[in-house]
Amino acid sequence: MRLVRVAFAAILLSLAAAAPEVQAARGDVTVEEQYDLGLRYLKRGYYVKALEQFNKIRNYHRDDPYAVKAELAIADVYFEQAEWDQARVAYEEFMRLHPRHEDIDYVVYRLGLTSLKKSTKVAARDQTWTRHAVTTWAGYESRFASSEHLEEVQELLVEAKDRLAHKEFLIGEFYFRRKAYNAVISRMEGMLRTYPDCSDVPMALAMLAVSYKRVGDETTAGMAAARLSADHPDSRAVRWLRLREPTLLAAPAAEAAAP
Repeated sequence: MRLVRVAFAAILLSLAAAAPEVQAARGDVTVEEQYDLGLRYLKRGYYVKALEQFNKIRNYHRDDPYAVKAELAIADVYFEQAEWDQARVAYEEFMRLHPRHEDIDYVVYRLGLTSLKKSTKVAARDQTWTRHAVTTWAGYESRFASSEHLEEVQELLVEAKDRLAHKEFLIGEFYFRRKAYNAVISRMEGMLRTYPDCSDVPMALAMLAVSYKRVGDETTAGMAAARLSADHPDSRAVRWLRLREPTLLAAPAAEAAAP
C-alpha cells in the first residue's frame, strides 16, 4: 500500500511539473506564463523548445512588454548553445532596437563576452575577436558604474588587453631577432603607448633600450634602460639587458621617462 501511495505522489508531481507545458499546448496561458515556460526550458537545456517559446511571444505578442524580454532571451539561448555568431547578432539587434533598455549593461557585457568566446587565447594567432571584445567594452566602467557585471568586465579586459599587447610584443621580438631595430622601436613604442600596464612592459623596455643603442640613439636608449631599472628592478628583463648592453644600466635614474 505504501508503494502505491509513493507511486501516486510521483505521478501527481509529474503532472504538476508538466502542467505549464500542457496549458501552453492548449493556448490558455498568459504571455508571462509562456515566457516563464521558455525560461524553464532554457534552464533545463531544452534550447530548441526555449527558442520556439520565445519566438512565439516575439512574433504573436509584439506589443506586449514580454516580447522585448523574449528578444533578449533568444540571444541568451544562442549564447548558452555556444552559437557565438547568432548570439552576437541577436545582442547587437537588441541594442539597436532598445538602446535605453534597463538591462543594456547586461547586453553589452554579453556582447563582449561572445567576441571573447570566439577569440583564440594563443596570442600569436589572429586576435580580431579579442580586439572586438575590447572595443565593445570600451567605456563600460563610466557607462555602467553600478552594474553587477562591472568587476568581471574589468577582469576580462585586463586579460584581453594583455593578450593583444603580447601579440604586438611577439612581432617586435621577431624583428629584434632579425636585427630590424627600427621596426622593433616602432612596434614596442606603440605597444607601450596602447597597453602601458601589460605584463610585457619590462621586456619591451629592455628591447627598446638595446634597439635605440644599436641605431645610435644613446640618449633614448639610456632613458628606456633607466625606466626599466626604476620601475622593474628585479625583473628578468634587467638581467637580460645587463647581458647585452651592461653600460646602459648605469644611466642615471633621474632620466627615466617614457621612451
